[in-house]
Amino acid sequence: MSRFTDHFAPVATDYQRHRPSYPPALFTWLAQQAPHHHLAWDCACGTGQAAGALAGHFRRVLATDASEAQIRAAQAVPGVEFRVAPAESCPADDGSVALVTVAQALHWFNGQAFHRELGRVLSPGGLLAAWSYGRLETGTPALDALLHRFHDQTLAPWWPPERRHVINRYQDLALPFEPLQTPEFAMQCHWNLSQLMGYLGTWSAVARCREATGQDPLQALAPALAAAWGEAATPRPVSWPLTLRVQRAPGDPAHA
Repeated sequence: MSRFTDHFAPVATDYQRHRPSYPPALFTWLAQQAPHHHLAWDCACGTGQAAGALAGHFRRVLATDASEAQIRAAQAVPGVEFRVAPAESCPADDGSVALVTVAQALHWFNGQAFHRELGRVLSPGGLLAAWSYGRLETGTPALDALLHRFHDQTLAPWWPPERRHVINRYQDLALPFEPLQTPEFAMQCHWNLSQLMGYLGTWSAVARCREATGQDPLQALAPALAAAWGEAATPRPVSWPLTLRVQRAPGDPAHA
């Protein structure tokens, strides 16, 4: 099992407040593909963005994260049990899980150990659904140029190496089962400037830069971003296309 490094402990509370929600249609579609609705496991759940949505489709949701800070920051949701646990060790019975979701976290895992745990906990015909999102888009060229430069250049020394998998849309991450064809989904918000800045502050590279240098890279970005945004209170569209990979475990779902 790999040694866990908690990249998000310094921003766990902000993560709960400022990370965008995933589209409800994603969870509806996943539930329709699942062999049963008894139990879903939201692995590396963070503060529960996906777990709460899963609770609307499954009788019980087990939400785990190796980060104690993230679990402490999660808000209680009926039907969701939050537990501190690594991806490679799920507190679920053998063959009991209909759906395993991994939202914006697969790139942190010890792949082989996680795959073994999937084989243990998934029901026959159970699903693995892993997704990620990379650079956001506002549709305003001046804003997008600033944000891309901040992501790709200013923060380049501070991104963990695993970030490359997100930018590469998970194309080079091996998964153990048969892939399913998936619809396209995107996250969409209308945010004012303060909400955007709150989101940027949840990036692990921002936290690492602050810790290493004692300087806040967002302070340097803020004037140019404000000038390109215009009236700070004006909401603007913000979107993130999702990279979604879904696979089905072996076995007959009728026997789940």
